[in-house]
Amino acid sequence: MSTAEFVTAEESGAFIESFSIDPTASGPLDGLRFAVKDLIDIAGHKTGCGNPSWRETHPAAAVHAVCVEQLLGAGGHFAGKTVTDELAFSLIGENHFYGTPLNPKASDRVPGGSSSGSASAVACGLVDFALGTDTGGSVRVPAGNCGIWGLRPSWGRVSVAGVNPFAPTFDTVGVLAGNANVLGRAASALMALEEIPSEMSPEIHLLEDAFALVDTEVREALNEPIQHLRKLFGPGIRETSLGKISGGGKGEKFNGWCGTYNVLQWAEIESSLGAWIAASKPAMGPITAGSFDLVRTLDRRRVVRNVWRREEYCRRLQSFLGPNDLLCMPTAPTLAPLKGTMIKRDHGGSAYYARALALTSVAGLGKLPQISMPLGEYDGVPVGISLLAGYGCDAFLIGVAEKIASSIGV
Repeated sequence: MSTAEFVTAEESGAFIESFSIDPTASGPLDGLRFAVKDLIDIAGHKTGCGNPSWRETHPAAAVHAVCVEQLLGAGGHFAGKTVTDELAFSLIGENHFYGTPLNPKASDRVPGGSSSGSASAVACGLVDFALGTDTGGSVRVPAGNCGIWGLRPSWGRVSVAGVNPFAPTFDTVGVLAGNANVLGRAASALMALEEIPSEMSPEIHLLEDAFALVDTEVREALNEPIQHLRKLFGPGIRETSLGKISGGGKGEKFNGWCGTYNVLQWAEIESSLGAWIAASKPAMGPITAGSFDLVRTLDRRRVVRNVWRREEYCRRLQSFLGPNDLLCMPTAPTLAPLKGTMIKRDHGGSAYYARALALTSVAGLGKLPQISMPLGEYDGVPVGISLLAGYGCDAFLIGVAEKIASSIGV
């Protein structure tokens, strides 16, 4: 179900606050409006993290987050702070306190989280681009759900100073945009990229086990985009599997990766937020409260072993990925869930979270950049397809995405 008519900021439900800040200098973002997720500091305003109790117990920010200073200094015009899932702990986009931002491409479905408002603001045409945060898919999944472009950069390439920590060794500041050109301009400003390379031809490795993990509707929606990639890059397209890359063979699939990600993420979430939750006893929506209950069940003795496992996965990815190698996989395992169906962390027997985090954990564990491209559609519902590059190869990844976008006129 699509919403094609003009959408106001109020109708979108995307913003927690709408206000303007002028650029501090002229630059490559001149004429572009942007918003930021309410996990990112704006001077003089509270960072609410999607939870009223957090907002009430924290002071206003003294200065802008560094990433915001960069965008203002590159000519960007600030337009507001966007809704986030509570404390960033969701991939769905339904906030118990602030509602569900509109997914204008499929208005009966969720926008995805936790950068839900940022994705909605872009998809509704209210801003040219927006900042989100991505720990376990919180930029990539809403980009795929809302039919827009989304970048998770290489870990550590964009400053997280002034961004509320969640799971620090996975946290990144990402970009959501309506087209690949704007995505590239914003990313270049954040990472000080001098030039987006366009000459190198990519070697794109389709991860067979990733495509086997997703619903039939997603595979069908991505058939045409994959055929387009084959025509565009010819023999540069080939098949492999994550099992082969990690040395575990096809049998390993994604189980080990997702398990390692979950242990380390949960441990870091408890370290970052656990003391405040225990002391403040905040009001939380039932799904968020249930997620934090799961976090508290973690046996922290498992952390050391899984840190070693993460580094081994990371080394194997870096060994496999040369300067012009890319991995290709679906962005999410299903079509965007219908609103109100995710009453628990998984729903309808689909094991949504387990499969979604299996897909998104690859970039997280490998510290890799990933772009979700809005190239697929099933019965009018957007479906994202993702490319991942080697660590630090963000400029090359963006260049390939721009080439793909240009070839199909989007």
